[in-house]
Amino acid sequence: MPELLPWEDVELIAELSECSSATHPAICPCDHLDKYRSISGFCNNRQNPLWGAANTPLVRWLPAEYEDGEREPKGWNQGRLHNGFQLPSPHEVSKKILRTSSMGKEDVYSHMLVEWGQYIDHDISFTPQSSGSAAFQTGVDYDITGGKSCLPFFRSVAACFLSFGSDIEKSLQRQQMNAITSFMDASVVYGHTPKMESSLRDPSGLNGKLVVNCKFKDHKGRPYLPFVNKHSVLHTLWMREHNRIAEVFKHMNGHWNSETIYQETRKIIGAVHQIITMRDHVPKIIGSKSFEDYIGPYRGYDPTTDPSVSNVFATAAFRFGHATIPQIVRRMNESFQEHEHFPSLRLHHTLFSPWRIVKEGGIEPTLRGVIGTAAKAFSANMLLSDEVTERLVVLNTPQHMDLASLNLQRGRDHAIPGYNEWREFCGLKRIKTLDDFQEVVKDCKVAKKILEIYKHPDNIDVWLGGLVEKFLPGARVGPLFACLIGKQMKALCDGDRFWWEADGVFTQQQRAELSRVSLSRLICDNSDIKQIPLDSFIFRKYPSGFVSCDQIPSINLEAWRDENSPGELKKLSAFKVCFFTAFI
Repeated sequence: MPELLPWEDVELIAELSECSSATHPAICPCDHLDKYRSISGFCNNRQNPLWGAANTPLVRWLPAEYEDGEREPKGWNQGRLHNGFQLPSPHEVSKKILRTSSMGKEDVYSHMLVEWGQYIDHDISFTPQSSGSAAFQTGVDYDITGGKSCLPFFRSVAACFLSFGSDIEKSLQRQQMNAITSFMDASVVYGHTPKMESSLRDPSGLNGKLVVNCKFKDHKGRPYLPFVNKHSVLHTLWMREHNRIAEVFKHMNGHWNSETIYQETRKIIGAVHQIITMRDHVPKIIGSKSFEDYIGPYRGYDPTTDPSVSNVFATAAFRFGHATIPQIVRRMNESFQEHEHFPSLRLHHTLFSPWRIVKEGGIEPTLRGVIGTAAKAFSANMLLSDEVTERLVVLNTPQHMDLASLNLQRGRDHAIPGYNEWREFCGLKRIKTLDDFQEVVKDCKVAKKILEIYKHPDNIDVWLGGLVEKFLPGARVGPLFACLIGKQMKALCDGDRFWWEADGVFTQQQRAELSRVSLSRLICDNSDIKQIPLDSFIFRKYPSGFVSCDQIPSINLEAWRDENSPGELKKLSAFKVCFFTAFI
């Protein structure tokens, strides 16, 4: 069989495999994208232009384990045995292992650590769901009254495995799509398609700014986001920060046109996302030793590294944070006490309710709440809050959902190999006996209960197995998730041609200024909060550990003052094009 297939055959394979039909030839610009990254991530890597691009399959670090080898999820066939046993239903595992009505002890970190993890996850991965629901035989669930019922489940949209040299077997096998760019590029702020990007920009097109809510502002005149149902306070901060920097650039570099102002500002915002995540967030999650072992110091752009988000990272490892979701969303006053006018809310009363920000005090009460509240330190016997296992609100679904069941079924839908396969992948010892598992979990009752339900250690779902491992020193995950998160983060920085530390992306002076950024400074510059910890991820009980915003370092944008001739920076559409055919 020839290595490359005719286009008609590729289209037929796409149809047979139920892949998305949004595939079309594209061209790779030669010059312009050397200065600014594309909105879709396309051509970040010139040798492999689809690496990390939006609407491409999540990569697999281990082969998929479909029951039929192609598309049937684990547990699809009720009579099929795995290592001699039937897989337990996700809801049974959720009810017997994962649910808790009590909260763990207070962590040394603030709830901002949780919020940032969720926020940055939305910047690097999003797997859309199909429009049709399905019920799985081994996934038949039971409601809290004991009556037999099914939770609706929507399979992830299939994406074609289309690349030069792909074979029929891989093309026919169901793959899941990452609908956004894998790069840490602030696509959560700017979008990942030209159409979406255009909708988020100021329609006047004269100042390089982002669009704002034209009806409402806070009491200091600061803008809000246009109304949608899912943006958080962090999105509002970034919109304000972009417009703040764009305004400075407009006056400082008067010869810059609106496109240059926009692109230069976007470039800075993307870099700040990378710095806060890799310097301030990830080491707290995987621990300093794992950070050193799996990531280490930056050594420059590596075009042989595929930065694409892996299926196991998106579907299991980075979902560890679901165990840290609180029951209560705190809202605090200027003294970081319960707000007298806007009391704290149960989580399910805040989901998809952006009007609360406008009508109930702006972003400040919620921001103070996530800064001034200690994160929940979960453990093997206290995992997911009943707010997300019994009262989770999901758009277009009339009933409350169970996040734990959804996560477990999602892993099976994606044919993710089991816990032991991933431990071996990471060079860790496979679990063979109860004693082995107890050594890893450090909770004898939980280890025993899991093996009683799954019957065989090779049957344990990777999300559950990774979640119950004892934390590494200074970390918030165990050795398996530290490995998987560390490997993914390493790929994201090494495989990104526009990583903020890469040669030629910023000048030495600009990099020095960027290294001064912090989440606390961002909050100070774009809200009415006047006192804050130097590191917003560290929990401090007010006023101890809080400093005035005047004491927090800020970036000096003078490093971006441009003395070049106007003509050099205005040629954004006149560039040479090399015709490199690819499919996006």
